[in-house]
Amino acid sequence: MAYVSAPSHDPRRLAVWYDGACPLCLREIALMRSWDRTGRIDFVDLTDPAQACPRDRYLMLTRLHARENGILLDGAAAFAAMWRAIPRLRWLGLAARRRPVLWGLECLYRVFLRFRPTLQMLMR
Repeated sequence: MAYVSAPSHDPRRLAVWYDGACPLCLREIALMRSWDRTGRIDFVDLTDPAQACPRDRYLMLTRLHARENGILLDGAAAFAAMWRAIPRLRWLGLAARRRPVLWGLECLYRVFLRFRPTLQMLMR
């Protein structure tokens, strides 16, 4: 799902908002940071109240969000934007621009969200 948002101060950078209290999210973001060798992504921990939040913080904590070219994305679309910014995953992010691919990824993401609380509990 896409929402129009104000463009970032540097349109070449991608902003990604994540749940810093989620052990799964922390692992995923750590991996993405290590692969973001060009430093194109600003990772924003939503559990830090000092961080700006373009939408309701509680709602943003329920799904991954990213701002790409001034457009706020969530769910699989946010992951795809993050993948496009990382050279080794760019192919996957580009594939997700096709509606059937993005739809399939979103379905998988929604299934994951059902099990996320249980997985978080197991990881703590």
